[in-house]
Amino acid sequence: MASKTTDKPQGESFGARLARVRKERGFTQTELAEALGVTQRVVSYYECETQHPPAALLPKIAKTLNVSADVLLGLDIVPEDGRTADARLRRRLRDLEKLPPADRKAVIQVIDAMLERRR
Repeated sequence: MASKTTDKPQGESFGARLARVRKERGFTQTELAEALGVTQRVVSYYECETQHPPAALLPKIAKTLNVSADVLLGLDIVPEDGRTADARLRRRLRDLEKLPPADRKAVIQVIDAMLERRR
C-alpha cells in the first residue's frame, strides 16, 4: 500500500519548509528550540531569515521532527503519517505517562471534569 505524501509547494525555501514540517509535527518554535538545545530566536532565524540550512543542526532537526534530511532540504516530500494534526497532544500524553502516579491521577481528574462539563 502506497503511503500518502504532502507535496512541497513550488519553490519553497528551506525556512518555509522547516516551519511547515515543524507545525505539521505539532511543535512550536520554542519546543523545537528546546529539543535542539538552541534558543527560539535561532529557530525563528532559520525559518525566516536564512535560505541556508544549518549543517551542524540538520541531522538533529530531522531526527527531532521525524523526517529525513532530504525532506528538510526539499529533495523529498514529507510522508504523511495520518496523525500529524494531533502530534502535540500525543507528545503531551507521552510526557504525562512519565509523571508519578499521583500527578497522573490529578491530571486525569482534571481532564475527566472538563469532558464531563462538555457533555
